[in-house]
Amino acid sequence: MAKLIIVDDEKPIRAALRDILEYEGYDVDEAKDGEEGLEMIMRTGYDVALCDIRMPKLNGLELLQKASEASRSTQFVMISAYGNVENAVEATKRGAFDFITKPPDLNRLLITVRNAIERAKLVQETKTLKKRIYKLNEIVGESEPIRKVKDTINRVAATEARVLITGPNGSGKEMVAKQIHEKGSRASMSLVEVNCAAIPSELIESELFGHEKGAFTGAAARRVGKFEQADGGTLFLDEIGDMSLSAQAKVLRALQENKITRVGGDKEIKVNVRVIAATNKDLRQEIINGNFREDLFHRLSVIMIHVPPLAERRADIALLSDKFLQDIATEYGSPVKELTPDALAYLQSLPWTGNVRELRNVIERLVIMCGDEISLDDVKLYA
Repeated sequence: MAKLIIVDDEKPIRAALRDILEYEGYDVDEAKDGEEGLEMIMRTGYDVALCDIRMPKLNGLELLQKASEASRSTQFVMISAYGNVENAVEATKRGAFDFITKPPDLNRLLITVRNAIERAKLVQETKTLKKRIYKLNEIVGESEPIRKVKDTINRVAATEARVLITGPNGSGKEMVAKQIHEKGSRASMSLVEVNCAAIPSELIESELFGHEKGAFTGAAARRVGKFEQADGGTLFLDEIGDMSLSAQAKVLRALQENKITRVGGDKEIKVNVRVIAATNKDLRQEIINGNFREDLFHRLSVIMIHVPPLAERRADIALLSDKFLQDIATEYGSPVKELTPDALAYLQSLPWTGNVRELRNVIERLVIMCGDEISLDDVKLYA
């Protein structure tokens, strides 16, 4: 049952609205002024607040602002006898779902309430989904090397500094990039990922900067590139060490001027993007070999984060294994399986050349192939 609150200093209005809404099957509370309404909204998770604008102690717009600042998912429907455009615009700017004049039209009121409830559900579902995604991207481990990584993430996330993440394949560089984005000021905007190693060199510029119709054979329509898609958010350039020198030059220009030009076009397009890059290569050696631009390296590496291989953080294998056992059980809808102590000890002794990714694959294989308890013999057979 949806939960609503009516915040109005006029008792007859509250009573009339309550009768209508309770008849429709809603659970309804009342508050006689803005202060009481704010206290109740902070204490109870209401789906919708029907709120008068002119009230003593705390007016409706101030109440809306304070609830919004507290990240409440309650949807506000503002109701006022003073139905001027200025009030409606100001309420919308502050995040109101809708604005209705007194006396309200019954049909419009009920339709608005139903739509606001749906919006409240979507907001709550989005918050829940974000929490799940954040948990999936959580960096697990308490070893000294991984603590340094976490500490650096916490320090740089809130800044606009460019970050270069280094480390071997499968060590978790992508997870570090996602954590930086999710903890930063751009978290509400897009994180756009580009795997530079997976895109042919002749297509990388089109992928990054887009192209105009007819720019090359097969360019049948205009395409928006990853820089434009990430505008306002974060662009993650994975395996940037595999990018061609010509594309590197364009990326450097984009970082210097915050402008890009589509392939086959001449119009400059402004972009506001935070760039995070990652590589499994030694870029300093690549510079010496003539494969990577030194000026681009310095642009990208304002902050450098090295993700250690799993062999250098064996103390984390127990925590990682436990997380993977739980994650895989959730995915498969099955009970969580357990590793015996000697099975875990054996896992900790393996070389893990594929790093965390390899460990995750092994745990999934063990979950599929073994019983409720995973023994040493199981691990020796399937690891």
